Amino acid sequence: MKHIFRIFIALFFVFVSFSSFNANAQRPIHELHSMLIFNFIKYIEWPAETKSGEFVIAVYGDDDVYEQLNKLYGQRKVKGQNAEIVKVSDVSAINNAHIIYLASNKSRDFETILEKYDTKPTLIITDKSGLGKKGSSINFREVGGKLKFEINQSTFDNSNLKISSQLVNMGIAI
Repeated sequence: MKHIFRIFIALFFVFVSFSSFNANAQRPIHELHSMLIFNFIKYIEWPAETKSGEFVIAVYGDDDVYEQLNKLYGQRKVKGQNAEIVKVSDVSAINNAHIIYLASNKSRDFETILEKYDTKPTLIITDKSGLGKKGSSINFREVGGKLKFEINQSTFDNSNLKISSQLVNMGIAI
């Protein structure tokens, strides 16, 4: 019964959160991205070989997202591992991340990241129109004044990540 209650609460939180992300809302976009990134984790399963050491979230190109993630989640456990939020200043400095968040101002480096992580169990989250179709796992985009996200199922299959059907149903499948 506890398990069902937890699922209900989690789904309620996600529904309320996702349905209210208006791009013109009071919250800054970096806060919305940070909250969504952390909530995506709940709906994705990484392979067994990634479940030791730190759970690394690399942020490339957005200091505000880095600071928000670090402030809210830097001292927490993620999937049973200690969270490590890493600010990346150069694409070559990204090593063995569970998640890479690529800000729109660094999208010129997307192809380099994709080449390095395409078949690795790394969730690549972007914020630039068109990158979802080019191979990003999840891509933020604005639709009708609201923040939405695209999900590229084939990238999950290639990287050996399992995504919950609940998250797929909340996103825009591409």
